[in-house]
Amino acid sequence: MAFILFLLAGLAEIGGGYLIWLWLREGKSFYLGILGGLALALYGVIATFQNFPTFGRVYAAYGGVFIILSILWGWGIDRKTPDLYDWLGGAICIVGVMVILFAPRQ
Repeated sequence: MAFILFLLAGLAEIGGGYLIWLWLREGKSFYLGILGGLALALYGVIATFQNFPTFGRVYAAYGGVFIILSILWGWGIDRKTPDLYDWLGGAICIVGVMVILFAPRQ
């Protein structure tokens, strides 16, 4: 369930930011900006459904997931093929996410 929530939150944040980018940077419809703002608000709500006990850990771990989703978004939507260093950096981030979320604690 945690993975699905991270995925949904990431898509809401990246998608919302992308819609605002289209509105402000590419002169698209104001309504895309409104939809983007709503998606960003939805991101903030989705993230609160995580079962991990602390805000800081959830958001720190989400940062790593966001990096991977951003690489994939750039590849799929913007058609910018990730290079070796994009993938290497993403892999390092995912390892960091696993340490933050699943390391044994007292």
